[in-house]
Amino acid sequence: MVTAAELRELALGLPGAQERETWGHPTFRVRDKIFASMYEGDDGAIATVKASPEEQTVLVGADPATFGLASHVGRYGWTTIRLDRVDPDELRELVVEAWRRTAPKRAVATFDAS
Repeated sequence: MVTAAELRELALGLPGAQERETWGHPTFRVRDKIFASMYEGDDGAIATVKASPEEQTVLVGADPATFGLASHVGRYGWTTIRLDRVDPDELRELVVEAWRRTAPKRAVATFDAS
């Protein structure tokens, strides 16, 4: 289980990450491009992350109670994650990978070198 505060700390701990409220909920961005967001769903806090369509298929197929297709952008790989069900290490991996897909190549190279 991961709290909304822990997701926020994780996302904002990545180089160049910023939080901005959009559509009534927090989005996490690097260079003004969203890599993750968070909102309150019927079942509690939900995160969305930028994943590949292939990765999304694996996640949803393995654990559909935890992972799902994001509304409107799910066809592009955006995946929902129920924070009350996800393993903290898996969430960290997914958020970092979402950041890597979005951040400038130089920032990713610097991150990887450290």
